[in-house]
Amino acid sequence: MSAQLSGAQPAPTALSDDDPREIGGYRLHARLGAGGMGVVYLAYTPGGRPIALKAVRAEFAADPEFRERFAQEVASARRIHGLFTAQVVDHGVDARTPWLATAYVPGPTLQQVVQRHGPLPVRTVLLLVAGIAEALQGIHGVGVVHRDLKPANVLIAADGPRVIDFGIARAADAAALTGTGLRIGTAAFMAPEQALGLPATAATDVFALGALAVYVSGGAPPFGSGPESAALYRVVHEAPDLAPVPAALRDLLGRCLAKRPEDRPTTAELIAAVHAHPAVGPRPGFADDWLPHPVSADLAGHAAGPEPAHVRPTVTATAFASRNPRPGTGAGPGRAGDAGTAPPSGTGTPPSG
Repeated sequence: MSAQLSGAQPAPTALSDDDPREIGGYRLHARLGAGGMGVVYLAYTPGGRPIALKAVRAEFAADPEFRERFAQEVASARRIHGLFTAQVVDHGVDARTPWLATAYVPGPTLQQVVQRHGPLPVRTVLLLVAGIAEALQGIHGVGVVHRDLKPANVLIAADGPRVIDFGIARAADAAALTGTGLRIGTAAFMAPEQALGLPATAATDVFALGALAVYVSGGAPPFGSGPESAALYRVVHEAPDLAPVPAALRDLLGRCLAKRPEDRPTTAELIAAVHAHPAVGPRPGFADDWLPHPVSADLAGHAAGPEPAHVRPTVTATAFASRNPRPGTGAGPGRAGDAGTAPPSGTGTPPSG
């Protein structure tokens, strides 16, 4: 089971009685999903732009080692800029409940697309590989390894994929948390070195990209499903099952799934291979026809996005007073990220590098 916050952004669902109504000065509007590490909410900037706000679970928030790693990973994630990643907008790493806000992408995950529409055509898969590889270049360029690249962590938009939750999984890789039963990564898309507990590198993400592309093109992961222990054994010891994959993709994806990291292509080599592939044709970009029509129609339903007008948040009077104390009161700034009292520092503004 992944230790990450769920990256999926399905149709919003109503907040429950147990959900907070505000985090870090952002008014929460709906739930987008949940994962092993926290809950994802739909929120809005003061200007009305939707964001995905991910709040960490209490058991993680109470662990000092996790909080330190989480702060380090968020600092790295803020430096990642690319057309194929969901940008970090704001964060509250020192809040009572740590949180991270990223751009909201109004589209389904790759996992949802395959579940609804089945395997995707060769050209679509190749363009996805190139787009995700470019996202990985930006992630690796700031010293971050994703560690849990999988179909549920790739959102599909009309102009290409968006990789989400990059690097955050490593925050949970702390000795104090190893007894909780959480595994960093997802067995079906985990590289052999990761399954063996060895250090993860950029090549680890390339392996996961190959496994993801096998799933997207053939409808099943390359090492099967079933119990996690069995999948991990096959990842380490057995060859991938590429029979469901179209012949035009087998060589490229097979090289991504090499057992030894040094035998896998780099992200730059992957992009070059996609551009040289005869199935891509003269237009290697994300034109209107890069997705099959049923998937494009599905995207049109997401493109409308969440309801904006009446749910735009306002800075609460408490938050404003804490940020702008009256002369002589001795009041100082509120603690960043505390629900209901915190000033929305940097709210709605992408952080600088």
